[in-house]
Amino acid sequence: MNDILSSTGQETSNKAAFRRVLDASNTHDEELISTTVDEVFQPDVRMSTPLPIPETGARAIKEVYARLHRAFPDLHIAVEDLIEEGDRLVARHTVTGTHQGEYMGLPPTGRSVTYNEIFILRFADGRIAETWGVVDVLSQLKQLGVIQT
Repeated sequence: MNDILSSTGQETSNKAAFRRVLDASNTHDEELISTTVDEVFQPDVRMSTPLPIPETGARAIKEVYARLHRAFPDLHIAVEDLIEEGDRLVARHTVTGTHQGEYMGLPPTGRSVTYNEIFILRFADGRIAETWGVVDVLSQLKQLGVIQT
């Protein structure tokens, strides 16, 4: 077992780094989130997930969290899986929250949402250098009443 732990030391630190980001998000402390993003993401992190914001790099990550927390003040991200191979980390989450602020042009509905997302992260020099993500926006919009089923 010690051989396994010692051979995956970098993998463990990558998982820990990403968990720090999610833990910071779950505190809803903007300063802590900002500091953690600066420490864990490279400033010019490349994001391949389409975002409706002009910011890029780590600034975009901060803006995404800020917008989500304004829209869903009780937002919570629960880690379901963290799978690592080499410099890549795959994270599957369940996200919950209550829609109490504007979100994608939609005024607050007071409705609760639960949706899933999966991200693949590439680490370089101990920090997240690139991300790819899939967020179940269709499920969000159905639960918010924008799309009828």
